[in-house]
Amino acid sequence: MQSGQQHIITSVFEWLGQDRPVWLCTILKTWGSSPRPIGSMMACTLDGEIAGSISGGCIEEDFLEQLRDGSLKSQYDIENKPFTVKYGITAEQAARLRLPCGGQLHVLLEYIAPTAANKQVFGELASALEKHQRISREVDLHSGQISVRHSAADEAVILSDDSLLHSLSPKYKLLLLGAGDVARYVAEMALALEYEVTLCDPRPDYLGNWHVEGVHVTSDLPDDVVRDHFSDPYSGIIALAHDPRVDDMALMEALKTPAFYVGAMGSDRTSANRRLRLPELGLTPEEIDRLHAPIGFQIGSKTPAEIAISVMAEVTAVRHGGDRRETGGTCLAEPSGQVCG
Repeated sequence: MQSGQQHIITSVFEWLGQDRPVWLCTILKTWGSSPRPIGSMMACTLDGEIAGSISGGCIEEDFLEQLRDGSLKSQYDIENKPFTVKYGITAEQAARLRLPCGGQLHVLLEYIAPTAANKQVFGELASALEKHQRISREVDLHSGQISVRHSAADEAVILSDDSLLHSLSPKYKLLLLGAGDVARYVAEMALALEYEVTLCDPRPDYLGNWHVEGVHVTSDLPDDVVRDHFSDPYSGIIALAHDPRVDDMALMEALKTPAFYVGAMGSDRTSANRRLRLPELGLTPEEIDRLHAPIGFQIGSKTPAEIAISVMAEVTAVRHGGDRRETGGTCLAEPSGQVCG
């Protein structure tokens, strides 16, 4: 799976490679209630094949209707440059498009011809996102020319009278340690949230009955997996094995990386003991302070599915820059005792 933006950029690149022109729509501004955030995109071929979304479907229908009756292309022919369409300005339009009360969208429309220059630009964008690299596209609003900038701003969109700088996000990825029931539910939820998910467990026989469609599974050593594939700001590492031989191996590498999230399942006592062990693995107090443990938000969770909800809620909050709320160990009863999150 790819992130929404990565999927759209890749789709545009593939369509241009087939010599098919593409309309690209980008949300520039929103007011009031908006179904999609600034920077969201939708791409569409002239025969109506779509990737992405800029609303709940109503604006897409309006866009396709204008595509069919030729009014979109006529606007481009007149302007000969990207142009902005404003949705929800009037009460009649808001009602017709079923926008939320008070919601408005400003959407930039670009007609992208399958030229050699455009193919090269979108190939470069797609390649960078595939490699989890920060990248932006810059659009000249007078000529429509698109160029690549190998960096990304904190804002999704920076708009001036002359240009648009649009920061693009690669797919976020999660490494789960330990082939168990909690990992199974975490993996399923993470996939639904558009993460790329890997499950690692080097212990013999643990992977035999563990399978979630769409999850890459490996028995390689956890520290090697972190070092080679999960050492960038788009990575999260979640230790769920309840076995120091697995969890600590990953944590000693993960806490040294710029990964956006590192967490470990365990009760307050288990987490305290882990923090006593980690300095012996060469970690500094500042690195250990990055660890989220006990993992997850305190929601009174008991079952594997409930623990997974609390874990992914915390991962989501941290990813979006939220403060870690009050958390604590949550316990899952098993025949052999208690497994605490």
